[in-house]
Amino acid sequence: MDVEIPSRPILVYGYGNPGRQDDGLGPVLVEHLEAWAKAEKISGMAFDSNYQLNAEDALAVAESRAVVFIDASKEGKPPFEFHPLKPQKEISFSTHAMAPESVLALAVELYDAKPPAWILTIRGFSWEPNEPPSAAALSHLSAAREYLQVWLRHEISSQR
Repeated sequence: MDVEIPSRPILVYGYGNPGRQDDGLGPVLVEHLEAWAKAEKISGMAFDSNYQLNAEDALAVAESRAVVFIDASKEGKPPFEFHPLKPQKEISFSTHAMAPESVLALAVELYDAKPPAWILTIRGFSWEPNEPPSAAALSHLSAAREYLQVWLRHEISSQR
């Protein structure tokens, strides 16, 4: 009897603090993308978000066929930048946060998993606590959402 094993998902992981204006753009975009995938009945993706990346995220990375990290950035070209990531040769992190490259390196070290990974950084402008995202950052968020929807559709369809 043949049993079809479901393919591993593309993990879309946003991080940042939604309570600090534009810093929360990563989790907000993940919410938008998850709602879009559900409404469009698009499978093959997993969604997660947190204030920061942690060592525990290496397992989710290892269980994914590809990973897209999403974060806000104080620097970089507007409206967003999107580029591939590689694991760091040295795993370095503080007790507070890890870089996505360090999470990738842990996935290699602990699980012998090296899925392709990218980071999308959305250009933000304001970082004050207890304030909503700035209008300019929301415009950048919209452009990033449109780009990732096209990119994810392509990635999902090319894996079938």
